[in-house]
Amino acid sequence: MPTSHQLTAIVTGATSGIGAETARVLAKRGVRVVIPARNLRKAEKVKESIQRESPEAEIIILEIDLSSFASIQRCCSEFLSLGLPLHILINNAGKYSQKLEFSEDKIELTFATNYLGHFLLTEMLLGKMVETASQSCIQGRIVNVSSVIHNWVDRKHFCFSKLLSPKSYNGTRAYAQSKLANILHAKELARQLKARKANVTINAVHPGIVKTGIIRDYRGFITDSLYFMASKLLKSTSQGAATTCYVALSPQTAGLSGKYFADCNESRCSALANEEAEARKLWKQTRALIHRRFLVPVGQNVKGSSTN
Repeated sequence: MPTSHQLTAIVTGATSGIGAETARVLAKRGVRVVIPARNLRKAEKVKESIQRESPEAEIIILEIDLSSFASIQRCCSEFLSLGLPLHILINNAGKYSQKLEFSEDKIELTFATNYLGHFLLTEMLLGKMVETASQSCIQGRIVNVSSVIHNWVDRKHFCFSKLLSPKSYNGTRAYAQSKLANILHAKELARQLKARKANVTINAVHPGIVKTGIIRDYRGFITDSLYFMASKLLKSTSQGAATTCYVALSPQTAGLSGKYFADCNESRCSALANEEAEARKLWKQTRALIHRRFLVPVGQNVKGSSTN
């Protein structure tokens, strides 16, 4: 995007790994970067590291727990009170849990963090993004960081009520389901934004298999020697962040929406991830859940339009 120095971006999960690298690259390009984080100490260290490399970089830190609806509300309210524009939203944060855990809202933790948290964050900030795009004439861009592992999900295991509170739990399956939901979210929101003629796009990306904390969480299932050999084939965090930054900033992706990218190219996602009916159903179920919690007046993010 040619006007990087006028841009403001929010990057979740930017205290380590791909998110931290994404924040660094954006800041180096002159983008004001907002880092919502659960661990404020780690966020400060990332800010210091970025500003050592780019002394003029503007980094803002906000507190958030993406597994908590109440925390997301507080964070969004705090951001909106700053009066800043919002051009880019990168839903990058990821959670992988080997054992069944629940959020404070009594929802399975991986699904609550990876999908529901980002859904609500996007809902609450979408109005600001549409407004910013209209006033600045700069296209807004939302990027959902997904994973190729979404291909592992079959239809019989993708049931909304079971995703919220599974009777049997498998960490890898839960993670894959949340990443499928990230793509479906991008597909349906892209459809809605196009129908509204809003100047905001949303796409999903697969960063590659990267040496991050999530990969290290798998080590209990494989031997150290196998992990060592596999790690040689993994991408670096710089390589992993490349596709996210490409979709967020490149002129080549202007106007593209509802797509799935890997290795800085448009790619194919699973047949289930491509189903418009499945994407719309998941959207409605998610919106109904949020509405029941009385957290956000869904359907009013763009004046005069609905999310049907």
